[in-house]
Amino acid sequence: MTDKMPTIMVVDDSPTAIRLYQYAVEPLAVNLKCFTSPIEALGYLQEHQPELLLLDILMPSMDGLSLLKNLRQLSHLKEVPVIIITSKDFTQDRNIAKQQGAVDFIIKPLGFKEIRNIVAKYIEVKPKQ
Repeated sequence: MTDKMPTIMVVDDSPTAIRLYQYAVEPLAVNLKCFTSPIEALGYLQEHQPELLLLDILMPSMDGLSLLKNLRQLSHLKEVPVIIITSKDFTQDRNIAKQQGAVDFIIKPLGFKEIRNIVAKYIEVKPKQ
């Protein structure tokens, strides 16, 4: 019997940021789901439950804090750890994120090692075999 790989979901409208996450978690035994559209991400989340979510705040159509509010209304996602990762450090955003149940608020830019450390802090990950 094989253990199911944990799913990490990233929602960030920047293709460069998405590539950074992909490279950062490449050595880990995880299933990485990336979305550049918060609306598409919310559609995916209606049916799926990742072990960890990483959300950008500034995105077109819906910001990360609104996405967080929406996903917290889905019963199967109430306890999923959500980390806000953003380039702007505003107290108001931190407060809203905390009220919506975000477990962490991290300021960009991030490096590979920082991303791996963040992931390892919140979910159990193993190196790829």
